[in-house]
Amino acid sequence: MLQTLRKPPAEAPLHAVLDAADAVILGKPHQLRLALACLLAGGHLLIEDVPGVGKTTLAQLLARLLGLQHARIQFTSDMLPADVVGVSVYDRGSEQFRFHRGPIFAQVVLADEINRATPKAQSALLEAMEERQVTAEGETRPLPAPFFVIATQNPFYQIGTFPLPESQLDRFLMRLTLGYPDADQEKALLAGRDRREMLGDLEPAMDADGLIKAQQEVLAVHASAAVIDYCHAILRFTRNSERFVHGLSPRAGLGLLRAARAWALLAGRDFVLPEDIQRVLPAVVPHRLATGDDDSAGGHAAIAELILESVPVS
Repeated sequence: MLQTLRKPPAEAPLHAVLDAADAVILGKPHQLRLALACLLAGGHLLIEDVPGVGKTTLAQLLARLLGLQHARIQFTSDMLPADVVGVSVYDRGSEQFRFHRGPIFAQVVLADEINRATPKAQSALLEAMEERQVTAEGETRPLPAPFFVIATQNPFYQIGTFPLPESQLDRFLMRLTLGYPDADQEKALLAGRDRREMLGDLEPAMDADGLIKAQQEVLAVHASAAVIDYCHAILRFTRNSERFVHGLSPRAGLGLLRAARAWALLAGRDFVLPEDIQRVLPAVVPHRLATGDDDSAGGHAAIAELILESVPVS
């Protein structure tokens, strides 16, 4: 049985981030902890759900509480890569072309409804997400640190969507689904203040330097040989199972361990338990596996359950 998680010390900024987020996004403490763990692990986050359940609010909330500069890109079917990266414009005064940076040059980039853009526009994010840099007009330009992409997408069955290719899905450390709130939380939401109005009243609980320091602490969280063996057993199972078209890559295994380390840090520990891997696996693994089945949220949950039941903790 999974152990009950402990919160970090009361004075910890991470604790303040989670408490403030819980007050805005009601009834989703597990998803909020996963989202924060994703950012602590230096990964990018993909949130998939129907419109109106708080995807955009969650992304804006994290950027504000972490004290990071953020930009929002509303993806549409007529968007061009230059709308993301930027473009050079001729300046008559200097008689030179000047590069005008696009919204990708922010610490937190909210890519809203990313699957409404064509694959050509989606590809503009690939280099930025993997290399933390962009190449435009023949020049490579670094992106700020820290740098995160928080993307939202609507379910694939909705009109006007372009499914993300596997190469881009793999750039996201985690894929989350918020879902509808339970009855009591939804009543509290209906009776309370507007969530966007609440965002305007929030003060940052951390800053960029504090977040970078926390990311360094994540890297220092110890993973024992037994934990690494358990993670490796999960990789091997996906590669040998006939259920999957292909198994998890070594990069996926590294991402799973990073996410588990971040989860352990949020639990107030400097070492990883197998339960940490089990907690983050449903968000880290299923979107990297192809089964040929219906790629729905229920399908992802079934994939995670299959893996966890099939790979015992030795």
